[in-house]
Formats: sequence, C-alpha cells, structure tokens
Amino acid sequence: MWIWIAVVVIALIILLAVGVRLLGKLDGLRRAGLRLQKRQADAAKLQAAAAELQETVLAVQQRAEIAQDHVAALSPGPKKG
Repeated sequence: MWIWIAVVVIALIILLAVGVRLLGKLDGLRRAGLRLQKRQADAAKLQAAAAELQETVLAVQQRAEIAQDHVAALSPGPKKG
C-alpha cells in the first residue's frame, strides 16, 4: 500500500515539475507573440509611409517634367544659318 502511495506522490511531483516548465515556456511564447504583433504593426506603418513617399516622388517627378517642358519652351531654339 505504501508503495502505491509513493508512486502516486512521485508521479504528482513529476507532473507538477513538467507543468511548471510548460507554463514558463508558454509565458515566453506569449511574450514572443506580443513582440511579433508589435513588429507587424511597425511594418504596416512603414509600408504606409513608403506608399505615401512613393506618391510624393511621383508628384515631384511630374512637376519636374512640367518645369523642364516650360524651360524648353522658353529657351531659344538653335540658331539657323
């Protein structure tokens, strides 16, 4: 009878030790998940900023082309003769 009680107690101790280690790993996974969510949010912000920057670059490029056309129209043509 005492042997069975000892076996059950040892099994409970082992289960408790394994459970504590598992909870520690789960906490680490939770923290890693939170960091990943933060990085995903940062990446989304950067992506939006990159899209806005790309639109700005296109607008500046269009304005530069228009200005270049105006300068070409104002400059005298090649002299003949």
